[in-house]
Amino acid sequence: MPSITALRSRVESSLAGRIPAPFAYRDRRVVDTASSGIPEIDLLAGGLPRGGLTEICGPPCSGRTSLLLSALAARTAQAEVCALVDGRDGFDPHAAQAAGVQLEQLLWVRCREMEQALRATDLLLRGGGFGLIAVDLADMAPETVRGVPLNAWFRFRRAIEDTPAILLLLEQESNAKTCASLVLRLDAEPARWLATCEDPGSLRHSWTCLLDGFGVRAEKIHARVQPVKEIVFAGPPWRTAGAADSSGIFQTRTGWSYLNQPKTK
Repeated sequence: MPSITALRSRVESSLAGRIPAPFAYRDRRVVDTASSGIPEIDLLAGGLPRGGLTEICGPPCSGRTSLLLSALAARTAQAEVCALVDGRDGFDPHAAQAAGVQLEQLLWVRCREMEQALRATDLLLRGGGFGLIAVDLADMAPETVRGVPLNAWFRFRRAIEDTPAILLLLEQESNAKTCASLVLRLDAEPARWLATCEDPGSLRHSWTCLLDGFGVRAEKIHARVQPVKEIVFAGPPWRTAGAADSSGIFQTRTGWSYLNQPKTK
C-alpha cells in the first residue's frame, strides 16, 4: 500500500496546473468586504466578506428575507450582477423590486429540491462573474439541509476563494460554520402595530390593527476574518452595535406601512 507521502505527491501531480497546492489551507484573516445594505449589520460584522461564505440562520419570520433583499439591492445598485438559488421557489420579485433590487441585474434560479439547489450553486461558482451568489435554503426542512455533506460547503468555499464574489447561505440552522467566514443568527423582536388595539391585554388583534414591522436582533456567532477597512456610514451614526458587541438590532417594515406616511410636496 502506498505511503501517505506517495499518495499526496500523486494527487498534487495529477492536479498540477489546475489547483496549486491543493492541500494548503489558505485562511485569510483580512479580506475585502461589501455593504449588506443594513447599517446595523455592517457595523456589527464589518460587511459581507468577499471571497468567502457568509451564513445567515434563524427561525421563520426572523428577518432573513429582509437581509437577503437588502444585500441584493445594495449589490445591484453598484451594477454588480447577482444570482439567487431559490431552494423552494419562494422568491417574490415584486417585493424584491419594492426593496430596491434591480431585477435586470439578478439571475433567479428556481429550484424544487436540494439536489437542484446544490447543482445550480456549483455551476454558478464555476462560471464566475457574479458579485453575490445567494443560496436560500431557509424554506427547506432543517433535517433536509442538515443532511447536506460537509464537503459540499467546503467545496463551495474553495471555489469562491480568491474571487471578489460573496457567497450568502440562508438556513434555519447553522450547518456550515466550520468553513464559513461569517455566521450571523437572526431573531425577531416584538412587533410594532400601526393602530392601537381596543383591548391591549388581549392576545388577539382587531382587524384595524395592521402590522407596521418588527425589530430583528442579529448575533455574530462566528467571524473568521477581519475587514480590510471600517465601513463609514453617511448621515446619523448607528450605535446599536459596537466593535466589542456581538449583537445588534435593525428594524423591518411592511409594505403597507409606507402608505400611512405623510405625503411631501
